[in-house]
Amino acid sequence: MLLLRDREQNTAVGKLVEEHTRLVRETHAGTADLTAVHAAKLARALGHASGSALYRHTADASVRADWPTAALRDPQAVLRELFPRLPLLGKAELSAHGEEAFTRPLAEFLHYYESSGTTGNPVAAPKAVDDLVINTINIGELWAQFLQPRDVALILINAPFAPAAYQFEKVLEYVGVMSFRPWVDNITGDYGRVLRLIESLSANVFVGPPSRLLEMIQFAHRSGLAAPRFDRLLLMAEQTGPSFVRHLERLTGGTAYVCSYGSSETGTTAVTCRERNLHLQTQSYLLELHDDTGTRPVDGSADRGELVVTTLDLPARPLLRYRTGDRVEITGEPCACGVRTPVLRTLGREQDVVALSGNGVRQNDLEAALWSTELPGHTVFNYMLVVRDRGVVLLVTTDGTPDETWNAVVAERLAPLFPGLAVSVRPVETLPPLASLGQYLGWKLSRVLDLNDERNWARLPEPINAVVAESLRQLGTGSDTPEGTH
Repeated sequence: MLLLRDREQNTAVGKLVEEHTRLVRETHAGTADLTAVHAAKLARALGHASGSALYRHTADASVRADWPTAALRDPQAVLRELFPRLPLLGKAELSAHGEEAFTRPLAEFLHYYESSGTTGNPVAAPKAVDDLVINTINIGELWAQFLQPRDVALILINAPFAPAAYQFEKVLEYVGVMSFRPWVDNITGDYGRVLRLIESLSANVFVGPPSRLLEMIQFAHRSGLAAPRFDRLLLMAEQTGPSFVRHLERLTGGTAYVCSYGSSETGTTAVTCRERNLHLQTQSYLLELHDDTGTRPVDGSADRGELVVTTLDLPARPLLRYRTGDRVEITGEPCACGVRTPVLRTLGREQDVVALSGNGVRQNDLEAALWSTELPGHTVFNYMLVVRDRGVVLLVTTDGTPDETWNAVVAERLAPLFPGLAVSVRPVETLPPLASLGQYLGWKLSRVLDLNDERNWARLPEPINAVVAESLRQLGTGSDTPEGTH
């Protein structure tokens, strides 16, 4: 899995692979003593965290005083008594002090990455050998349920400075699947080479964000080329609801999986199985839910709230009770795949709700209206909402040239989502480049161009700001900079 010249490190990695693979399989079978595992790993994690300057800003000195000796104390007492005293760690604190989270010199990491940082400061997320190995096994043991060595995978992730593309490449190596990882820039969007490789290599698995897949399908249609077909779609990095999933399956003929859930900072917290359920990686994380009633452990019973993550297998940058900002649901139901870990469903983030005329519009609501059934006469490939003053314009790319009657039918279907606002539909040959950046910006900033909300642009760094400016220019808003919309 890793080729390391240092013999001692090679031996240590081999031992780690053997031990962690055994733990993962016991956890999947429900035979692991996770309370004992959590207690022992937490004691070690606190020992590592005592060397992290991050917690000088977030944890009381009296609490930190107990960390260096945590590994020498009764692990059960650490889990039962010390853990509840740890403060919650927010995104703002991590963003402000992210590089102080390390417990090792940077030169001891294997790769340096950063989170995207599109709505704030990027957070350093380097990969050390141990957490790369553990994350690869966590993902690979579940992906092995539905991937075979005869598969060929396209990894289409335009994020070279975030760890996902490389991590998935290692997972595919782990399960014996050949992969290739081309690049397509955001402006020209020329997928010609990618489509040629898909055909010549007989690629049957897609790995990447849905927006990239849709853009590639649109390019094939505009270029008079056959749309790519896949057996399986492993989708990541963007919120993908049921209607969106069914839409992608209709376009590609494949079975779609939301392949994983996590972040650059925490690693992969949940992984899909063959039944398309996301299973929490309880062997590597202590997981809690937080809401107005307080914070409580994830125990497998049905529950929902904001996910709080404590990393147990990231000694080089431990995160303690990190508030992810993500609303999730624990289903409390057993999975037909046989894996005995809790099943998670993501519910998005509150900031992804678009408030228009006193109403909140969510991604799933819009896509259910647009894609729950095929529109007569034409297929909508992709969309973007543009909001200005009291009007909403839905930009769509389609498989033909719709007439005004078709436009009116689509507008009528969407109108109940936007009471009090004028809704119109505008077919276009290509969407503004912003629509392909869902993996960086999230749905609200990539698919909803709200020209009435200046805060959207104030927090976009370069080069994303330049892409927004190009989107506005293409839309003919009368401004070629985000600031001009204020």
